[in-house]
Amino acid sequence: MLRKAVNILIFAVIAVAVAALGYWNLAPSSRQSLQASADSAVDFYVLGTHTVQFQEDGTLHYSLSAERLEHIRSTDISLLDTPKMDIYRGSKQPWKITSQRAEVSPDGKEIELIADVRIARTDEKGRSTVVTSTRMTVIPDKEYAQTNQAVRIEAANGVTTAHGMKAYLNDGRMILPSNVRGQHEVR
Repeated sequence: MLRKAVNILIFAVIAVAVAALGYWNLAPSSRQSLQASADSAVDFYVLGTHTVQFQEDGTLHYSLSAERLEHIRSTDISLLDTPKMDIYRGSKQPWKITSQRAEVSPDGKEIELIADVRIARTDEKGRSTVVTSTRMTVIPDKEYAQTNQAVRIEAANGVTTAHGMKAYLNDGRMILPSNVRGQHEVR
């Protein structure tokens, strides 16, 4: 009988020790996952958002719309689904920018376009330019776009591919830093 009581006591102590070890091993990670989910918590969302920005002289600078906007509280970053942006630069022929997703910086100065990025424009003479990539950063106030990814530029006179790009949209100038290849028609 005494032996049975000692065995039960030993098993009870072992069970408590195993439970305590399990708690110490599992509890910190569950606390970390709870903290991580709180850090990435969406504090508000908007469906069918549309923003318009004007220049100091009152002319249209850009417009930005998205099917859905989610704001992350901890980072102050806004996530956009299917964003569409038109940068007018005060002219009637805007640069039309689209992608599947985007991240807008806390101050709204930079927009990181993600997946199926497309920048297109048709000039006054009806010639189109289309720039495509997988990822690109746009700074609307500076009318500037850049990427370190592969880029494809289709223009009226041919196709150019490169790795990386810096595009100054206000004057249509593009810098292609490496692996530039082109196929152009002579007219």
